[in-house]
Amino acid sequence: MCMEPNDPYRGDIVSTIIFVSGIITILQVTFGIRLPIIQGANFAYVAPAITIITYSFPACDSLDLSTMTADEKREQWQIRMRELQGAIVVSSVFQVLLGLSGAVGVLMRFVTPLTVVPTVTTLGLSLFSVATAQASSHWGISGLTVVLLVFISQYLKNVQVPYPFYSRGRGFHVNRAPIFTYFPLLLVICITWGVCGILTKLNLLPEESKARTDVTSDLLRDSSWFRIPYPGQWGVPSLSVGGVMGMTAAVFASVVESIGDYQACARVSERLTPPAHAVNRAVACEGLGCVLAGLYGTASGTASYTGNIILIGITRVPSRRVIQVSGLVMLLTGMCGKLCAVFASIPLPVLGGCLMFMFSLVTGIGLAPLQLICLRSPRNLFVLGFSLFIALAVPDWLEKNPGAVQTGYQMIDQGLTSLLQTSLFVGGLSGMILDNTIPGTIEERGLTNWQYFQQSRKSSTSEPADICYDLPFGMTHIERWNWTKYVPFLPTFGGFRRKE
Repeated sequence: MCMEPNDPYRGDIVSTIIFVSGIITILQVTFGIRLPIIQGANFAYVAPAITIITYSFPACDSLDLSTMTADEKREQWQIRMRELQGAIVVSSVFQVLLGLSGAVGVLMRFVTPLTVVPTVTTLGLSLFSVATAQASSHWGISGLTVVLLVFISQYLKNVQVPYPFYSRGRGFHVNRAPIFTYFPLLLVICITWGVCGILTKLNLLPEESKARTDVTSDLLRDSSWFRIPYPGQWGVPSLSVGGVMGMTAAVFASVVESIGDYQACARVSERLTPPAHAVNRAVACEGLGCVLAGLYGTASGTASYTGNIILIGITRVPSRRVIQVSGLVMLLTGMCGKLCAVFASIPLPVLGGCLMFMFSLVTGIGLAPLQLICLRSPRNLFVLGFSLFIALAVPDWLEKNPGAVQTGYQMIDQGLTSLLQTSLFVGGLSGMILDNTIPGTIEERGLTNWQYFQQSRKSSTSEPADICYDLPFGMTHIERWNWTKYVPFLPTFGGFRRKE
């Protein structure tokens, strides 16, 4: 984005991301999927964003920011931001229509384990260069961050840490909780950030090192104490066909990932698998959240957080109210400029180490559905291997051969190039086409326990739907009106009977 490390607008962007995440979390939990799931900025939008910026603007290294005025510096990153905003808004409108029209319910029939695996796996693999680029700013600090994350999250995950607690029945007493399981990322960031602070204070780091904590001291000082993010704060979004096509690929990956998240969240919350109307409504809500993210200017779309689902399984508190309060906390946090500036001032190697850890988790989560398919099947091995290979090979080839796509129409060339340079789109689409066209048994393809496939084969009236997915109000009228069963995002869609 060509922003200097001490630019106070870095904190403003962070505050915008947190603020918008709070809005869409409340909307999703209240009116969308109605399950306790957090919404926030999604990694799926990182790769297309990098592609759009790289091919639409000159490299930041070619700019001499030291000779520019404050207004010129601000325009350099804002023009890039506006390009991303326009791409996110338009592509997200497609996602809203996908949900409201019920088309996502049809898509669910074709989203199989061999579609999810290459989509989510290549999402993690394609971002390794982003993580290593930041980690390489100081391998010692980033290496310490990775080692601590692995040690705390994996080796100490079952350690019960005592802490004081008060209750009416027992008064003050000692409780125990797996703190290292709840907050591994937060604990490690605090530790390694503290190490950076000590090394900076002792002047053991070079003046130009990005691990120094005084590099961003001006950011904290110049940030406002209180601000309310608003749409268009960086200017009017701009549009390009290539940008929209690239972000559409991210939308596709986000929808595929979220469909799996809804099923997982329902399972840990001990609810029935979300019916088609709930998924349609949830995807539309996510699309609306991405539209808001684009209008506000977060540089990323929003989607469900898989890590939140894991925490629900640990705490056994699948509470919709807890997530709504969390959304409210995010709204209030997004208005605290100084606090958000603190997040933006995390040393670069610390952030790089965290990203290496997070992207490896994304890759592992993407591989998880392999447990459902038959890995002894040559058919499955071909679909899996080909989808992963082509997802890495095509974008790499296009990166080394810019302008290789030549159809005679510049807009089409730009759009196709953006799509084909997005690994998660190429891998996901390949897996979907091959798995749904190459002959194979249901058991072989891992669809025996794939809930959305089984749901699509049942009669809409043979299986009652969970009232958890009802709207918070108006159900009396919706049940009485006959026409509502034809509206894809209403609870009576398809004639479902509801169940306590």
